[in-house]
Amino acid sequence: MRTADPTDARERARLELLEELRASVRALRSELEQRFGIRDAGPPEREPSVEIEAEPGVGSAEAAAGLFEGLGRQLRTRLDGVDVVKLYEALRERVSIPGAADVSAEVDEFGLDARFLSRARGWLDWLFDSWWRVQVTGIDLVPETGRVLFVANTAGILPWDALMVAHAVERLHPTGRRPRPLVADWLATLPFSQSRLARLGAVRACAENAERLLLADEWVIAFPEGQKGALKPFRERYRLRRFARGGFVPLAARLRAAIVPVAVVGAEEVYPIVFEPRLLRRLLGVPIPVTPTFPLLGPLGLIPLPSQWRIRFGEPIWFDDVAPERVSDPLYVNRTREQVRGVIQALLEEELPRRRSIFS
Repeated sequence: MRTADPTDARERARLELLEELRASVRALRSELEQRFGIRDAGPPEREPSVEIEAEPGVGSAEAAAGLFEGLGRQLRTRLDGVDVVKLYEALRERVSIPGAADVSAEVDEFGLDARFLSRARGWLDWLFDSWWRVQVTGIDLVPETGRVLFVANTAGILPWDALMVAHAVERLHPTGRRPRPLVADWLATLPFSQSRLARLGAVRACAENAERLLLADEWVIAFPEGQKGALKPFRERYRLRRFARGGFVPLAARLRAAIVPVAVVGAEEVYPIVFEPRLLRRLLGVPIPVTPTFPLLGPLGLIPLPSQWRIRFGEPIWFDDVAPERVSDPLYVNRTREQVRGVIQALLEEELPRRRSIFS
């Protein structure tokens, strides 16, 4: 019996990764050319080859370098006339981000700092109104009483979508309530983001925390696509990944919380992910996705692109009449989970054509 050659398996995996890289770069380049007329400064006739040479790694490395060099040239051309120092100073004057001196003496059990959040609202307003120009529909469908669990699609390196959905509800809903977003483990433990996210109301995503929040009559935002949804490549944008098993459906049914589906359009273009090196994730314990600006531009690459956003709230799904025994029925849970996923996908497909372009 012939055993599988591990070298062949590695080569196949490398080929699959390169094909994913090539498809993602093609999709991103096509979007840039269509919206801005940006084209590679090099020879336009031929795309860099991604053929695999006999010697492992040689052809693939050169091909990947060629693809990113072309995108890098496009971006550098666009940024040549930008005075980064002046831009930073202008943003710092316009958008005051609270620092350590603004920490309140009192925070709630999850770390929400009311004083910090109050100071940050000007910054969040600027992102909402000017940077992403968020348009919101369906906010009138959100219940005014009772427990509410928002379920949304997700995208991007940092959880801007979580902050914008929470901000939309607080600003536009009659109750003025601010939902608490659940954020992934790897985000909740990063030193540079953990404290700020917690102080803005975000909570580490797990069933126990979600239940405690709902029992305390807090509204909650969940992102059941998880990390796979947040880090999917640009060519797969707005195609929902499979939702995590169990999770939000039995919790909402048991606590009689209404599920409100939410579709977020715009977050996929904030950090258009070309690919995510799995080796780096294994070595560092956190994902390091590659975008046209990160890590090419260093920390500047983490500045989110000013895509135009649309947030759409759907009809609530109620559980008031659900018998207690159905909460533990896998068929019912799976069917309801897929129902929510289908609603969000349909909302995305309705909202996408309503943007004239990704940046306007």
